[in-house]
Amino acid sequence: MSQPSFYKQPPSSTLADIAARTKAHLADASRGQQVITGLAALDEAGPMHLTFFDNVKYAGQLAQTYAGACLVSERFAASVPSHVAVLRVANPFRAFVDLARELHADALRPGSSCGNAGIAPSAIIDPAARLEDDVIVDPLAVIGPDVEIGSGTVIGAGAVIGPSVKIGRDCNVGAGSTIHYALIGNNVLIHPGCHIGQDGYGFVFGANGHLKVPQTGRVLIQNHVEIGAGTTIDRGSLRDTVIGEGTKIDNQVQVGHNVTIGRHSLIAAQCGLAGSLTIGDNVAMGAKVGVNNHIHIGNGAQITAMSGVKDSVPAGERWGGYFAKPTKQWFREILAVERLTQESTTQKVKAQGVDKNSKAGEHD
Repeated sequence: MSQPSFYKQPPSSTLADIAARTKAHLADASRGQQVITGLAALDEAGPMHLTFFDNVKYAGQLAQTYAGACLVSERFAASVPSHVAVLRVANPFRAFVDLARELHADALRPGSSCGNAGIAPSAIIDPAARLEDDVIVDPLAVIGPDVEIGSGTVIGAGAVIGPSVKIGRDCNVGAGSTIHYALIGNNVLIHPGCHIGQDGYGFVFGANGHLKVPQTGRVLIQNHVEIGAGTTIDRGSLRDTVIGEGTKIDNQVQVGHNVTIGRHSLIAAQCGLAGSLTIGDNVAMGAKVGVNNHIHIGNGAQITAMSGVKDSVPAGERWGGYFAKPTKQWFREILAVERLTQESTTQKVKAQGVDKNSKAGEHD
């Protein structure tokens, strides 16, 4: 069985060319014409590959790598094996990613999952929908009345775009996604299986049943947002649910109704964001964080993975734990509990020893 690479093979480059493109310094100028044909991780790279090193955790892999060349900071340049060409640069990983983005531009956003170049015959498009030129619609997608879709956008197979939804230019809507009651900007990447604009979870509780609250708001997604596979974003009840420009949301995240997320925030996988909370700009949230409703996460705040946040977090602070608090306080409390546990265990062991000795003395 053949093993497809799925992505185009980039053209080969010389080390001199790579140094110029990454603004790196080639330590041995005599190797400038050495050819590199691809990029690889330290432990998988061969003599024709470029790799990078910027974390001492992988020093063992660096020592054993077969790579032809390595992007590395001045601090670690001396640790690179002699057979590996050294490209010194201030930020090796960023330089590596910049080059990878250039060489593998086709991997930055998906195209048609069916290799489709236009509108598939099996797609269902309401006559009142308005699609600009160069929109791709894959098989079995459904586009409702008064929908507007900008040029360069790809609608994946089986996706459903509800009435009056607006989607900007150069967007991707993944296969099997559903979008209703939403306005979406330009260059938005929505991965497969996302559901956007469905009812928020709103009820008035009562002993004889729960009264559903009408959800009449929208979802507003600004430019350059990325939304991971399987993520759900509920529309607002009265005000809108808003995802700010440049924010990146990972897979399987739940965004409740009326949530506002600021610009350029990072929300990792399996986070749960309860309704009516506000997240500022440049917030970073680790995986499996749960956030209570009606609170505020300030600009630049960081929440460590698997935390439960029930109180507002001030701007620029780092919180973690269950329930979340400033990480320094959380770590001190953990250490204090560990010390108490150790002391308790030590006392029990001593008490058991005394008890054994006393019982032994009774038989003397």
